[in-house]
Amino acid sequence: MIRHIVLIKFKPEVSEAEISGMFQELRTIEAQVPGILGITSGRSESPEKIERGYMHGFVVDFESWNALEAYQTHPDHKALGARLVANAIGGLDGILVLDIPVAD
Repeated sequence: MIRHIVLIKFKPEVSEAEISGMFQELRTIEAQVPGILGITSGRSESPEKIERGYMHGFVVDFESWNALEAYQTHPDHKALGARLVANAIGGLDGILVLDIPVAD
């Protein structure tokens, strides 16, 4: 399994409703791309308070690297990615992405 982790520093003027809408778009993609095992998204509620501005994020679990590639090349993912970048502080600099293989 591959765990795709995305952390975002949204611009202050982006509302929670707009952020929820973008995260809801992930659900549309989930229904279209085979190999997605699950998606979790939201705002950090960490008691440690060391998010360093990355207050929102999502995790997508894929069954394989091929499934992740299908997601990355899907047109709806590209459109959502462009919206995330446009709404992040500093554009792409306001987004962190990690892809971690997870042993079964």
